[in-house]
Amino acid sequence: MLDDLLIARALHVLAVVHWIGGVGFVTLVVLPLASSRPAVEALKLFEWVERRFAAQVRVSIPLAGAAGLWMTYRMDVWERFLDPHFWWMAAMAALWAVFMTMVFVVEPVFHRELDAFARKDPAGALRRVIRAHVVLLALAALTVLGAVAGSHGFYF
Repeated sequence: MLDDLLIARALHVLAVVHWIGGVGFVTLVVLPLASSRPAVEALKLFEWVERRFAAQVRVSIPLAGAAGLWMTYRMDVWERFLDPHFWWMAAMAALWAVFMTMVFVVEPVFHRELDAFARKDPAGALRRVIRAHVVLLALAALTVLGAVAGSHGFYF
């Protein structure tokens, strides 16, 4: 019989690979490709890809959070969120909260305002999109590095 923690860990890793891998693809492939075009066209390409990816991460981000929450509950390791040696657990939770907020609150609630800004200043909007993605990918990469190393006993 499969252990529930094994299943939760596998689902957690799968969800994180899809979610953060997609952010990496958008940041390192789609945005540079889009940036080689005029800003209006670049934003259209970005939005086309992002819309399809957003539909997918509306599954993978909550799945990553639910699996992580389940593992924390089952192993009863809540105190790790307060231990500096396990900084990566708090980083995972914070990163998850940022992306949940972006995907489920900011984008849907402020979609019209974001579109209006992009129409008014497409080059400025593109710069902001690129900057935000680079920062989020850097934070995600640091978190993944810390989580993998930390979960295997390496303390920073």
